[in-house]
Amino acid sequence: MSNKLKIGIVGCGTIADIQAQAIQQSGNLELVSLYSRSEQNARRMGEKFNVRWHTDWNAFIADPLIDAVSICTPSGNHLDYGEMAARAGKHVIVEKPIEVTIERAKRLIQVCEENQVALAVIYQSRFIPEIEKAKRELDKHAIGKLIIADANIKWFRGQDYYDSGAWRGTFALDGGGVLINQAIHTIDLFQWFMGDVKSIYGKIATLTHERLEGEDNAMAVVEFKSGTFGIITGSTSIQPAQPRHIELHGKKGSIIIDGDDVRILKSGDETPRQEKGKSMGASSPLQGFSIEPHKKQFEAIANAISKGHEPPVSGKESLKSLAIVLGIYESSKTGLPVDIDNLLK
Repeated sequence: MSNKLKIGIVGCGTIADIQAQAIQQSGNLELVSLYSRSEQNARRMGEKFNVRWHTDWNAFIADPLIDAVSICTPSGNHLDYGEMAARAGKHVIVEKPIEVTIERAKRLIQVCEENQVALAVIYQSRFIPEIEKAKRELDKHAIGKLIIADANIKWFRGQDYYDSGAWRGTFALDGGGVLINQAIHTIDLFQWFMGDVKSIYGKIATLTHERLEGEDNAMAVVEFKSGTFGIITGSTSIQPAQPRHIELHGKKGSIIIDGDDVRILKSGDETPRQEKGKSMGASSPLQGFSIEPHKKQFEAIANAISKGHEPPVSGKESLKSLAIVLGIYESSKTGLPVDIDNLLK
């Protein structure tokens, strides 16, 4: 009898394919079922991964073999599927972001708590080995008290990317543009490294794409509760596209992240330590993509659920990056800084 966490995936688009590969290659999970409203997509993935597939939600969610569902639908209906799954007694895993508003995100957290099921949000960048190394160095205060930092996501998406799905770049289903879709992984890392945010002031604009509700360019000044400051820049207009770039500067040195390469520079060092990784996503969604970080997070989630622990990254933890993004959107409307704690109330 298998003790693997048995997963059903909801939605059969590109990211579902990545998740299915990661699950099937993991040591403690098993992919058992797929659901999509599109028979073509459900059949295609079912045949590719040799698992049963459904276009009938009730038949899918009633399957007693399913322990948890992983939701790979547009962000604005994560709550809808998550709530139904939780009420059916299934653990809930959602692709980033948790949802597109604080209210909907909190409702998903609440319904999972009420039904005593786990809730995890996929932020696989935290599980890249070089990124994990950078976090360990920060936790050891290897570069001393943090002073100032910046995060740059200068990527490119052509008009064809936004035209490929009617939901892309909409506020209702995508939540916005570059910040909530492409940049949010880096924003999550930024606050994970730097600590909780006190306030944020930002501007957004749509400069190079057509028929886009959300933004393709954004910039923000961040004040952290520690008293340090940071800058966030996000774009899907840059040609040639650049790897994501994070700089963290402390009293005793700096940590520089280019793509997934990490350099640790300490005061007095002649040769910086460097951890080599892969860059992904700069000019197209799957450029240089590795499923290994997804695999590691899924395995960590399954391990936490088996032990009755809160999984990484929890619903409540994922509110932090969502609040930063929504704070920038709000600030851009009002022209004023936004207090993050007030936003989260």
